[in-house]
This record gives sequence, structure tokens and C-alpha cells, in this order.
Amino acid sequence: MTLAVIQLERMFVLGAALLLLGVLASKMSTKLGIPALVLFLAGGMLAGSEGIGGIPFDDFDLARVIGTATLAFILFAGGLDTSWSTIRRVLWKGVSLSTLGVLLTTIVVGVATRLLLGLGWIEALLLGAIVASTDAAAVFSVLRARGVQLRGRLTPLLELESGSNDPMAIFLTFALTSLALDPTSAWLPLVWDFALQMTLGAAVGVAFGIGWSYLINRIRLEYDGLYPVLTLALVMGVFGVASVIGGNAFLATYAAGVALGSRKFVHRLALIQFHDGIAWLMQIAMFITLGLLVFPSQLMPIAWTGLAVSLVLVFIARPIAVFLSLLFSRMSGREKAFVSWVGLRGAVPIVLATIPVTAGVPGSTAFFNIVFFVVVVSVVLQGMTIPWVARALGVAGPDVEEMGETKVPQATIELSLGPNSPVVGRMVVDLKLPPSAMLLLLRREGESYIPRGSTVLKSGDGLLVATRKHDADDLKRQIEG
Repeated sequence: MTLAVIQLERMFVLGAALLLLGVLASKMSTKLGIPALVLFLAGGMLAGSEGIGGIPFDDFDLARVIGTATLAFILFAGGLDTSWSTIRRVLWKGVSLSTLGVLLTTIVVGVATRLLLGLGWIEALLLGAIVASTDAAAVFSVLRARGVQLRGRLTPLLELESGSNDPMAIFLTFALTSLALDPTSAWLPLVWDFALQMTLGAAVGVAFGIGWSYLINRIRLEYDGLYPVLTLALVMGVFGVASVIGGNAFLATYAAGVALGSRKFVHRLALIQFHDGIAWLMQIAMFITLGLLVFPSQLMPIAWTGLAVSLVLVFIARPIAVFLSLLFSRMSGREKAFVSWVGLRGAVPIVLATIPVTAGVPGSTAFFNIVFFVVVVSVVLQGMTIPWVARALGVAGPDVEEMGETKVPQATIELSLGPNSPVVGRMVVDLKLPPSAMLLLLRREGESYIPRGSTVLKSGDGLLVATRKHDADDLKRQIEG
């Protein structure tokens, strides 16, 4: 057996152990109410050169590449599970938080760190930009673990903000890194570049998402297992094309997920679950990789500095950014306070902290350790108290069991397709059923089937549909003609 084969086998064993550790960590996080992020990072640190695993790893370039690739899949999965009809009601609030909110957070943290640490303006603002974006995965893992529901439109607002504020933080980090290396660089071209990146990124993402929905519905693949491959191609394609033409690839990926997820397509549920699994895999890989980069012995000297920056971020910068960004909204003060409190930091700041290190900004290695400390403090302090804060502020809704879902009158109807039915010859996915309707069964030639989105309807078919009673008559006219 060759040395290469032996090394490959060891890599497989190590990879399996780390993935198993990540899965067990997510299980523990659910029971303890601690975001899995903390346990993933801890696992990486334990596996690192100063932990029991003893794996030597200090390649910031490789960590940045891994972080960038995994973020693309995580953002796509988040967008795919987000409906446009839901987020459009909070669109301007989410955009305000993801742009103005990130900018204000950068400025406030930058001013504070200049005063606390004596950094130059560019370096202080760079540190502020790195920690400016939030992490929804950490927030909702805590909410699901504790069974906390939110009232009003808080959930879609938090989803939209966290899914769309990464591009702004990424742009500011790259721009300020360039200024740190060359202080004579002009600001105005950077502003124009940002506007162009956002516009192109959003346009490419929406175009790819809509186009892929038509492709998925029309290609009619012989093997169902190829549909996930098709959507993986979408993620890589939209990210690559947006980057090549100068658009923001992260915004493009998220927009593609939202555009596709807001349309009907075959194997919808299976594909959403597939990408949810991919997102978990990417999170485990990214967090463990970033944990490997951390040397615990280097954290202690900056502990007080990291704690000071964390407290400024949580209690000063984030509240100022939220309240000013939502100044003209009709949200109550309690709702704004809750949005402020759930601004958890996650993987993105740690990935962004590798950018100035790989670019060669002097002293940026200390930034990485400070940011790591800030993320851990934010997740532990805010993450473990989110359910309590939601109840204390009165924004927690009733449990699912208490929501009275059975109070809506339901009906199960059977529809018969005659030769003149307007849906004969169309695929199930093309039926424009109301949101309340669910196609349960297809009866054809004496046999019953569970229809797929790609199933083509024929004359003589019978459809068993569950819907609200007051939608039944309209549904009959729509299907039977």
C-alpha cells in the first residue's frame, strides 16, 4: 500500500471524526440552547495544534477560500427557504438594516476601538467592518431549540437582514483593506464600485434563479438524483458569473436562492431539504476550519480587549445602528430592541478577519484573534438569552400547539379532469393552486398515485385536494373548467 493511499485513508478517518463531532455538537446545542457555532469552533480548537488532535493548521489563505466557498452554499440555502411574498413586506426595513445598519455599526465600533486601542482611523474602521454583519443561523437555532415563536414580522425581517447584510460587510472590509495598504486611494471610485456590485449581483441572482426554475421544470430528467446536481450547478454558476462580470457574488447567490424558492418547481421539498443538509455540512466544515486557525494561547493576551469590543458592539453599536436604520418604521420600541439584541455574530466576521491577514495588513493577525473572541462572546451572551429577552419584551408569540390551526375550516374535494379541462397536458408544478391547497392524490385508470411536480395530467384523471372550504368552488372552476 502506497504512502498516498495511507494518507488518504487517514484523511477519511479524520474527516469522518470531525463531521461526527459536528453532528453531535448540533444535537448538544439543541438540548443546551447554545448555538452550534460555539461547539463547532470549540471542536476545531480541540482538533488544532494546541488541542488534543494536534493538527497543525495556520493557512489563512486556504481558510479564506474554504470560508468563501461554504458561505455561497449557506447563503443559497437560506435564500431558497425564504419566500419573496414574505420578505417583500419588510423589504425596505431589511435593506436599511443590511446597508445603513452595517455602515453605522462599522463607524461606531471604529470610533470606539480607536479610542480604546489607539488604532489609526482606517485600521479601527476595518475592525468595525469585519464585525458588522449578523448570523441568522445562530439566532434561529436557539429559537428552534427553545421553541420560541416571534410575533408580527420579526422573523422575516431577521431572515432578510442576515441573508443580505454580508455583501455590505464584505465590500467595506475589502475597501478598507485596500485603504490600509494604500492610504492615498480615492473613496469615490469605491462608492461607485459598491453600487455597481450590488446592482449586478442582484440582477444576475434573480435572472439565474428564475431561469433555473424553468430549466428544472422543463428538463424532465430520467433520474431524480440528478436534480440536486442541477441546483449545485446553479450555486456555482451564479457565484462564478457574478464574480466574473464584477457583481457581488454573495448577494447574487442569495438572490438566486430567493428567486428560485419563490417559484414552483419539481421536487421542491426534496431539493430544499438537500440544500439544508449541504448548508449544515458547509457550516461544520467552515467552523471547524476556522477553529483550527485559533491558538488558545494567543487569545488570553487580548481577552480584555476582545471583551471591551464585544460590549461596545452589543450594547452601543448594534442598538444605535438598529434604531437609526428603523427610525421611520412603525415598529414598536420593544420590537426594535429585540432586533438589536439578536444581532449575533457568526462565521462571516471570522472569515472576513482572514482578508487583511492574507493581504498583508500590518497587525491584522491580532484582528483575527479579537474578532474570534468577539464572536464567541456575542453568541454566548446574546444567544443563550434570546428566549428570555423575547418573552421579557413581549415579542414572543404562542407555541405552535396554541395557535389554533384547526379553527380554519378545511375541505377535501375530488376533482375530475374532462377533455376540456384547462389543466390537461400540464405538469402538476404548473398548477396555480392557492396557498391553502395541497394536492394529496392522483387517481388514474383505477390506480392511486402520489403525484410529483413533473407528473403530466391527462383527461380522465381524478385529483384529491385539501383546501379551505371557501376556496373549494374557485378551485373546481380552475381545474375542471
